[in-house]
Amino acid sequence: MKLRIRMALGFFASLALFMLAAKVDAARAPQSAVPKFEVSFPAAAHSGAITGRAFVLVSQQDTPEPRIQVGGFGDSVAMFGADVNVLAPGQAVVMDAGTLGYPTRSLRDIPTGEYYVQALVNIYTQFHRSDGHTIWAHMDQWEGQQFNLSPGNLYSEVQRVHLDRSAGYDVRLSLTKVIPPVQVPADTTWVKHVKIQSEVLTRFWGHPMYIGAIVLLPKGYDEHQNSAYPVVYEEGHFSLNAPLGFSTENQPVSAERRAMLANLNHETAYEFYQSWNSDKFPRMIAVTFQHPTPYFDDSYAVNSANNGPYGDALIEEMIPYLEAHFRMIPKPYARVLIGGSTGGWESMGVQVFYPDFFGGTWTLYPDPIDFRRYGLLNIYEDDNAFFEPGHTWVQTPRYLMRKPNGQPEITVQAFSQLEDVLGSHGRSGQQLEIWEATYGPVGEDGYPKPLWDKQTGKIDHSVALYMRDHGYDLSYNLRTNWATLGPKVRGKIHVYVGDMDHFYLNLAVYMVEDALKSVQNPPCDCDFQYGRPMKGHGWQPTSSANLVRWMAEHIEKNAPVGESTA
Repeated sequence: MKLRIRMALGFFASLALFMLAAKVDAARAPQSAVPKFEVSFPAAAHSGAITGRAFVLVSQQDTPEPRIQVGGFGDSVAMFGADVNVLAPGQAVVMDAGTLGYPTRSLRDIPTGEYYVQALVNIYTQFHRSDGHTIWAHMDQWEGQQFNLSPGNLYSEVQRVHLDRSAGYDVRLSLTKVIPPVQVPADTTWVKHVKIQSEVLTRFWGHPMYIGAIVLLPKGYDEHQNSAYPVVYEEGHFSLNAPLGFSTENQPVSAERRAMLANLNHETAYEFYQSWNSDKFPRMIAVTFQHPTPYFDDSYAVNSANNGPYGDALIEEMIPYLEAHFRMIPKPYARVLIGGSTGGWESMGVQVFYPDFFGGTWTLYPDPIDFRRYGLLNIYEDDNAFFEPGHTWVQTPRYLMRKPNGQPEITVQAFSQLEDVLGSHGRSGQQLEIWEATYGPVGEDGYPKPLWDKQTGKIDHSVALYMRDHGYDLSYNLRTNWATLGPKVRGKIHVYVGDMDHFYLNLAVYMVEDALKSVQNPPCDCDFQYGRPMKGHGWQPTSSANLVRWMAEHIEKNAPVGESTA
């Protein structure tokens, strides 16, 4: 789930990235009884044929343009999507009343009126994978799978049109614009950027694949050339920003935002910089990984059947590269993990999958770490993801998100519909389907095998058991393998979450705490803390600067005798 205060945080910040756009070039063709959009592109915009996903956005506002204004899961725009296969310049893909949309299912559901429309195509790359499958998916362009911002994708001008669902219409949109390359921030005294080609990922995908890191150096790094430092590895969604929210720019902060930060125990980016730069602050290096996949903005930092060996790429390629190029202490006690939401699962998952490599994890509001509480679902026992079991006459919907006051926000069924609009075959780039791509098996078609049917909600328990038996249900993994894992992770697990997490993530944390309280030989010596009352997604028990201080104390306490702790 999208990290920290990037609300719609998790699932939903990235939505703003994928509800895309296109250009109405030619006004309107003669009306018909069928509502219809025709989307094409000229050779001047893209000389070859395109395989990918085309989108049409319909909005009542033109500022900002629809491809930018889409966000969250709300009703600011209606979006419709269709696959395009080897679409040549000048050819059109047609979206009509049978094309699935979100939140309106059909063009026929759009009330008659004046609208601003735009279109976009998300271009796919063909991958010949080492597992024998050939698939088409979007190759990230270092934008973090934000399809509406991805360099090389085509989009249209915004046009105002009159749509009449009774009379029908035929609106033609031409994709004449090309999204420009991403501008990566320049290195500074404090912050360095690293990007390398991964050999293991390139071999798996049959295509050059890259991973990156953003490195935050401690105060005095250049002046103390003989010093080496412990490292905190921050896991989470793709970002071009410095680790841990660090910024030397003292930007104005509104009273509303300051109150929100205070409610979650976050400081501003500049306040964190002030702590990092203070004389008595622990001297550590902080690293944020960048590892987008063809399915998501982030790989979940572990090996998987669909994503490939991202865990190996980070552990065996990226970290050794960093330790060779920066003065890091290359030992387990001096490597610690932190992350929230998606990064929360990753920080705990990496500690569990590589228990000898890291010295501890500070896991914040993690994505489900016990699949008996996959949000509100028990994927092992429930038969349907959309409705609560046990009712005869009433279908009670399952929700994916709520407000901290308890108000439900979006159902699992609605979000599944959204993912179906964003992409077929698990290519939505969204939250539910990256869990399937990370935890689940490869389907016969080479794409991730769905955990449930996106139209009916029927759960495939063979997929659920695959996820469990391959270790991705971290609770089951720890409980089942405690005899071997316990001695390696004792005292290393710290988990923090609000009691009213927006995505019900606290429910899985409760189950993990209960399970780990009962383990023996050795005891877990874990730390679980909960934000109360009504603390939502993003809550942490103290400021980010204090979390770094806690990690530094842990490193000093657990360092072997005679070892440096900077």
